[in-house]
Amino acid sequence: MLEVLYEDNHLIAINKKSGDIVQGDKTGDAPLSDFVKAYIKKKYKKPGDVFLGTIHRLDRPTSGIVLYARTSKALTRMNEQFREKKVQKTYWAVVDNTPPNPSGTLENYLQKNKKQNKSYVTNTDGGKHAVLSFKLLKKLDNFYHLEIKPKTGRHHQIRVQLANIGCIIKGDLKYGASRSNKDASIHLLAQRLDFIHPVKKEPVTIIAPAPKDSVWDACS
Repeated sequence: MLEVLYEDNHLIAINKKSGDIVQGDKTGDAPLSDFVKAYIKKKYKKPGDVFLGTIHRLDRPTSGIVLYARTSKALTRMNEQFREKKVQKTYWAVVDNTPPNPSGTLENYLQKNKKQNKSYVTNTDGGKHAVLSFKLLKKLDNFYHLEIKPKTGRHHQIRVQLANIGCIIKGDLKYGASRSNKDASIHLLAQRLDFIHPVKKEPVTIIAPAPKDSVWDACS
């Protein structure tokens, strides 16, 4: 069942569950976009194919906001906002260690290993510049709740940059977690998007509720 967070004639935002894929990949699993198209087709009784433009992506084990464009005009304008870094993305993460400081900025160069589908912090040429800011929101019993605002959009950026300072995201085996989550999720949530509407030119804020589990519940 789709959880629609925002919807108008130009955009639709979905609260993606961990395990959903935003676009088709080599697994052959049906992407989230297929379900969104079916929802639009049924709700608005649209004949023929439904236009749906993918504006950005989330990793498969990550949950939270995925924004799609319902028109080509909205897609072009939103792509431009993302490219020009005019969209403010806010994430929540639950990590296993306290960061070195209560807040700060992480700046690294990241290199992607396509075979492993994994990124590494590198000092060599060819790495892509990656910047994010973080803030400790709450100390939990065994974990720490962080807010992250990425300034760049690199492959697995939040996961690898946090792991690099010893703050591994709960359940993220790929980047060093000692155990997986039962549902194969990781405790990383695309929690908020702030941007200017591509057609109405008004500020839009979209917020995603965290998944229901005891750790996320303790964050609120």
